[in-house]
Amino acid sequence: MIKILKYGEVSNEEIFARAVPGINVEKTVADIIENVIKNGDKAVLEYNEKFDKAKLSSLLVSQEEIDEAIASVEPKFIEILKKAAANITKFHEKQKRNSFIINDEDGIVIGQKVIPVDRAGLYVPGGTAAYPSTVLMDSIPAKIAGCRQVVMVTPPNADGKINPFILAAASVAGVDKIFKVGGAQAIAALAYGTESIPKVDKIVGPGNAFVAEAKKQVFGKVSIDMIAGPSEILIVADGKSDAAVVAADLLSQAEHDKMSSAVLVTDSAELAEKVSAELEKQIPLLERAEIARASVDNNGKIIVADCIDKAIEISNEIAPEHLELCVDNPFDYLDKIRHAGSVFMGRNCPEALGDYFAGPNHTLPTVGTAKFSNPLSVDDFVKKTQYTYYTRDALEKVAEDVAYFATVEGLTAHARSAVIRTSEGRDE
Repeated sequence: MIKILKYGEVSNEEIFARAVPGINVEKTVADIIENVIKNGDKAVLEYNEKFDKAKLSSLLVSQEEIDEAIASVEPKFIEILKKAAANITKFHEKQKRNSFIINDEDGIVIGQKVIPVDRAGLYVPGGTAAYPSTVLMDSIPAKIAGCRQVVMVTPPNADGKINPFILAAASVAGVDKIFKVGGAQAIAALAYGTESIPKVDKIVGPGNAFVAEAKKQVFGKVSIDMIAGPSEILIVADGKSDAAVVAADLLSQAEHDKMSSAVLVTDSAELAEKVSAELEKQIPLLERAEIARASVDNNGKIIVADCIDKAIEISNEIAPEHLELCVDNPFDYLDKIRHAGSVFMGRNCPEALGDYFAGPNHTLPTVGTAKFSNPLSVDDFVKKTQYTYYTRDALEKVAEDVAYFATVEGLTAHARSAVIRTSEGRDE
C-alpha cells in the first residue's frame, strides 16, 4: 500500500527520498563495449543470440520487412501515428534556431552558425514493452534539425523480427536506417561503428540499466541526450480533485517499471486517503499489475502539505520528470514551477497525452535532473560554430587592448600575435 506522509511531521529525507537502482553493471557494460569495438558485427550478432535468442545473418532491417510490418498494422493505428507526428512536428518546428550575424561596426563581422549533427542514433527499447511513441519523439526533432541521417537500433524478437508498431512509427517519422540490436551492444555499435552499423555523432533514447550505463561510458566519443533513470510522475492536486482520476494517473507511470515512482502532493488529507483506496481498487485491474504493485509499494508516496503553494515548493525540490497540476486555474501557478521536465495543466490533461499525442517531447530529465537539464528537443541535434572577421583597420584600433589583456595573463605570444599585424608592431 502507498505511504501517506504529512509534510513537517516526518523527516525531509523521507519526503524527498528516491528509488536508487541497486544493480551495478559497469564492468559488464565495459566488457561488452570493448568486445564490440574489437569484433564489430560478429560481437553484435553473438550478443543478439545470447540476450535476445535471435540468430541473425544480417543486422539491417530491409525495406521488405518494413513493408510487411506496415501491412500487418491496423490502418487506424497508422492514422493515429500520423496525427501524433503532425502534433510533434508542429511543436518542435518552433524550436528551430537561426544563425545570426552582427556587422554594426566598420570592419568587424561576428556571427554564429547553427549546424545539425551529421548522423543521429536513436535507441528504442524492446523487451517487456515496445514504444513506437519513442520513435516519433526522438526522430522527428532530429529530422527537423536537418540531420543527414537518422539511424535507429532496437532489439529483435527471438524470431529475428522487430515489433511491427515500431517499424510503422519509424516509417511515418522518416527514419533512414534500422538495425536489429539492443542493449549495451547497440550503444557501443552506434558510438564506434561496425561493418554494418554506422558511427553516429549523437545517441538519444531511453533504455534499461545496461543502456544507461553504456551511454555514460561512450559519452565523449559521442554526444548523448541524458542518463535516464526510472520514470516518474508527481501530481499536485487539491481537495476538489477526483480520487479515481488521480489514482489512474499515478498508475500510468507506476506500470512502466518496478523502479518507477508515483507521488501525490495534496493539501487534502481526505483526498490522500481516497486516492490510497482507489489505488488498491485499480491496481488488480491492470495487465501490468505486478509491476505497478511493486512500484507503488516501494517507491510511491502521498505527501500531505498545508497548502498548494507548499505542495509546489515540494515539487520543485523533487524536480519530477512529469508534473500534473490538478487544480483550478493552473496557469496561476505556472510561474511558480521552477523544476519539472514537462507540466500537464489542469484536471483534463493526463500525462498520457504527453506520452503519445499532444506534441511536446516525452523524453524527459529524471531523478531530479530537471533542475539543470531539458526535455529532448531540436537543440539536441544541432551544434554551433562561431566566427570572427576584422579588417586591418579594425584590428589596429584594438590590438593594444588585446595585447595588454594577454600580458596580464602572462601570455606574451598571444600579445605579440595581436600587435605584429599592426604598423607599430612591425616597426618593433
